[in-house]
Amino acid sequence: MRVSVLTIAVALLAAAVAPATASSAPASIPSGTATAATPATAPAGTLDWGDCPEAVAAPGLECGTIDVPLDYAEPDGRTIEVAVSRLSSTNPDARRGVLLTNTGGPGGEGLAYPAGLRDVLKLPQDLLDQYDVIGMDPRGVGRSTPVTCDLTPLEHPTNIPMYAGGAADVRTEATRVADVAEKCGSSSTAWLLPHITTANTARDMDQVRAALGEEKVSYFGISYGTYLGSVYTSMFPERSDRFLLDSATGPGGWDSSFSRMFGQGVEDRFPDFARFAADRPEYGLGDTPRQVRATYFELAARLDREPSPDGYTGAAFRFATFAALYYDSSLPGLAETWRALDRGEPVPVPGELAGPTTEPAAPSTPADGATAAAAEAADVEIPADNYIASQLHVICNDSDWPEQVWRYQLNVAIDRIRYPMFGAAGANITPCAFWPSEPTEPQVEITDDGPSNVLILQNLRDQATPLSGAKALRAAFGDRARMVTADQGGHLSYLRLGNDCADDLATAFLRTGERPDSDVACGAP
Repeated sequence: MRVSVLTIAVALLAAAVAPATASSAPASIPSGTATAATPATAPAGTLDWGDCPEAVAAPGLECGTIDVPLDYAEPDGRTIEVAVSRLSSTNPDARRGVLLTNTGGPGGEGLAYPAGLRDVLKLPQDLLDQYDVIGMDPRGVGRSTPVTCDLTPLEHPTNIPMYAGGAADVRTEATRVADVAEKCGSSSTAWLLPHITTANTARDMDQVRAALGEEKVSYFGISYGTYLGSVYTSMFPERSDRFLLDSATGPGGWDSSFSRMFGQGVEDRFPDFARFAADRPEYGLGDTPRQVRATYFELAARLDREPSPDGYTGAAFRFATFAALYYDSSLPGLAETWRALDRGEPVPVPGELAGPTTEPAAPSTPADGATAAAAEAADVEIPADNYIASQLHVICNDSDWPEQVWRYQLNVAIDRIRYPMFGAAGANITPCAFWPSEPTEPQVEITDDGPSNVLILQNLRDQATPLSGAKALRAAFGDRARMVTADQGGHLSYLRLGNDCADDLATAFLRTGERPDSDVACGAP
């Protein structure tokens, strides 16, 4: 999906916006437990394969749906549909099982991903021979009984928090995001709201495993998909084979502490852009990385005082910079944007701030009309806000967010000092502070209880899933995991940046199950 991130940011911040006690977090579900209070299994559904919807159709890709319990506490109660795709191995002699996949988000559609792994990322043929590659639209997403909050892009274009200039900005944002949460709680799909969680998606994955007739599954997940995979292999360790996790969120998923990590992530990643701009004097942004960093603060302060003629505020500028740091391919467009803002010229429409077409450009950014267009092409009804809405459902349901506005005001003040570039954004308040449902169960605890079958792949400089989160996940897994770091910047690693060291270790793991004896630090591509 492609998206004009800058256009969305400007639309949000140029639009007119209106200027409790925190509950304690519940205990964690122990590792190796399907649920704390519900049956570990539900009756397995069936999968009947057929043609895929036109919008995701690809040679060799077949699709189907499976009915799963809405509420696993009532396994014989109401059901919802989960859409599944399969790219089957064409080499029966080499086939060893299935490789489940997740494209991140949360909220990323996954039916087309197996074909994207083959055709875009060029997954090695011997792995395509070994595995039936399985894609899913997770519950609430795309063609899997989708949720909506009935939001327009102007009402809530992104789940990355907006930069707050001070306590008053946090209070103003609280008013806005409270309205967003209220719309989610009163939408036509509100009956789904409490049940769209990572733990339930993991249970759905296990239903797919059973329907496929497999005793175990292997898994490849990116970004938020690393948390989903961690939850699955913690809930169902005996059913987990080889789990490859690329660009890790950390052991708590997208919770309030992860959101605050965006500030650190920008500090980690920005030097790559600073060097890029300093090496290209045609942009006029500074002769050294230090000067480019100074230009960031100068532009942000200028736009805080007076937005540009085409609507860029300081908050929009900071968000646009954050969004463009996902991929090196976006750095030229970002430099052009900075140059235009610095000169008082119209900002050029970015040609491509998105990454590869096999996943969303960012875990927070909806495609401009892409979801609605795909729905129309497939003759199904997917709400236009489904990406943003399903993402909100997962991150707000998964953990217990602070509810007091003053806590966010305090965190913004702290993180503005700790991480001056973006800390006052990552710490800002979100709709989760006003979410209309409390978590229905404790979070799954990620521990070292289970087989040693996890490999974490992590770029050193990733503003979306910073290295500190990957280190925390590695520590939580203990000897269950090994980690491979790559001396490169941006989001996502495997088969994307030409790092033979990291790619070869990940491929060998999927191929043989063998991991390095200890963590590995790969150099630059």
